[in-house]
Amino acid sequence: MQALTERLNATLFQPFAFGRQQLPNRVVMAPMTRNHSPNGIPTTDVANYYRRRAEGGVGLIITEGTYINHPSANGYPNVPAFYGEQALAGWKKVVDAVHQAGGKIIPQLWHVGIIRRAGLEPDPTIGGVGPMDIEEDGKLVVRAMTKTDIQAVVEAFAQAARDAERIGFDGVEIHGAHEYLLDNFLWEGTNQRQDEYGGSIENRVRFPVEIVKAVRAAVNPDFPIVFRFSQWKQRDYKARLANTPDELKRILQPLANAGVDVFHASTRRFWEAEFTDSPDNLATWTQRLTNKSVITVGSIGLDRAFSLEQFQGKDYPSLQFEQLSTLAERLEQHKFDLVAVGRALLSEPEWANKVRSGHYESIKNFSSEALTTLIV
Repeated sequence: MQALTERLNATLFQPFAFGRQQLPNRVVMAPMTRNHSPNGIPTTDVANYYRRRAEGGVGLIITEGTYINHPSANGYPNVPAFYGEQALAGWKKVVDAVHQAGGKIIPQLWHVGIIRRAGLEPDPTIGGVGPMDIEEDGKLVVRAMTKTDIQAVVEAFAQAARDAERIGFDGVEIHGAHEYLLDNFLWEGTNQRQDEYGGSIENRVRFPVEIVKAVRAAVNPDFPIVFRFSQWKQRDYKARLANTPDELKRILQPLANAGVDVFHASTRRFWEAEFTDSPDNLATWTQRLTNKSVITVGSIGLDRAFSLEQFQGKDYPSLQFEQLSTLAERLEQHKFDLVAVGRALLSEPEWANKVRSGHYESIKNFSSEALTTLIV
């Protein structure tokens, strides 16, 4: 294990330039929904939760999804908002706590799109929106967005980014993955619009590009924009935005040109190849096609991939470090720049420090308790 620790210290635990900041290492806390912000307001417990991960050695924290100022943006109870005096004051306390611990932090800006149903906060009378109408049992549950709706969401993302910089965050992540709104437009499975926002890849990427451009214009040039995307969807793990590297480039290059600084390529297992005839994963392909920095993610330190069943108490991975050798090798080959760790950090706030020091045996296993509480 000593040899592995030395390799990780020479790769994973090296500094990284991030806009006007320098991250102390390449470990990123992945965004994970926690449902501990009543009325959309992050509490002191939430601030302590993120502070502990900074103290535990994480180089960059990406917050849980935090919904923008749009009536249909939220899809879950007790998740945090990113607008309004009270919510932003709560986030300011989070930022200050993380910075006092020596960490860096960015919010994940979020609109859930077609996932939303009427009955949810903040206004239970409002249903979901997306590229197209969706009916269930003869009832309209998701409304197709008009161009006025699209512009309103663009402006809401820009305002959220502006507020993030104002209250001291170190950048922003735009959530474009996992069957949420931007992904709804990117994926042909949920977007068969007949206007300039549907049809070809170039049309389907138009809305996310407009958001990135608006965010870029709303913040300083050295304020980093991260864009998270995925092939897989919540209800279809085999779904694909792009079937070939060329299709992937046609999606990602316009986003890079619009102002994305870092792409966060969400996969369920980081070690799996994305396309045939190449061992490279989605992050590595993204790096090659865009010449941008990339974050890889997917079951790091665990023996099973992410599954929604875990949140129903059916599937709890245990810690697994065989993949860390693969991780070190790919970092040595500059296959990706940053490494996002998710569930492993829920049960073990000291994960990064313990990996860095080689104290693998003392790392707490991921458990069901971590899904229902904010372990600090």
